[in-house]
Amino acid sequence: MISIDNLSFSYGKKKPVFKGLTLSLKEGNVYGLLGKNGAGKSSLLRNIAGLLFPTSGSCTVNGFDTQARHPGFLQELYYLPEEFYAPPIKIKDFVTTYAPFYPNFSLKQFLEYLEEFKISDNEKFSELSLGQKKKALIGFGLATNTKVLIMDEPTNGLDIPSKSQFRKIIASVATEERIIVISTHQVRDLDSLIDPIIILDNSEILLHATTEEIAEKLSFKTVNDVTNHEQLLYSEHSIRGFSVVLPNTNHEHTKVDLELLFNAALVNRDALKNIFA
Repeated sequence: MISIDNLSFSYGKKKPVFKGLTLSLKEGNVYGLLGKNGAGKSSLLRNIAGLLFPTSGSCTVNGFDTQARHPGFLQELYYLPEEFYAPPIKIKDFVTTYAPFYPNFSLKQFLEYLEEFKISDNEKFSELSLGQKKKALIGFGLATNTKVLIMDEPTNGLDIPSKSQFRKIIASVATEERIIVISTHQVRDLDSLIDPIIILDNSEILLHATTEEIAEKLSFKTVNDVTNHEQLLYSEHSIRGFSVVLPNTNHEHTKVDLELLFNAALVNRDALKNIFA
């Protein structure tokens, strides 16, 4: 379990990135962390991973204070940042060097992931494209079998077939004992995978809800005209008319559109907060 209690964080004397942030993440979920650029998504993930330290409040992962960077904490968390460094060595040598830090690492699984991504462990990172490097590191992270897996913008740099492979693999490793947190602004890449949804905006959690809860409270439709919709939370023009987000006052079931939800949250944040209060 990840428990963030009244956490505040800032870079030096700059405006705080977070102030009094509280959040609880539980096993058995693939959390989607959404937010504009600069909203603090990466800073939050780095606090969880123990790479940044809060100025006040606390962050614990499976009972460990992340600031202490205890070996028991580190061996059960794998973090793949958006901007990463891959040493100019063969993939199999990378595994030899770094796998011992993770007691549950499975070489068999890792080689299966590489085969899925059509990469050889005999290749050097320096000879791979950005997308291939990322796929190799994603495969390594999954093969660590850590209880907590954190990925910051993992689909950046991946082509369409690779994004499909990524979704399939993540779905296969999402167990009841594991917490997976994926930060992304490319919500259409992952809308069938991430649940619950967390939207970070203006240094606070604007929304933290499952897709089932979102579908209960919001309606996502395509309409011909928006002038008669007084409770409209958000609309955008589409080929078929207007794609809209409305309060679900009629208790109907519609498919959650994460991109529309995200835009609605940014445009009509107070109304959305009241609906989910």
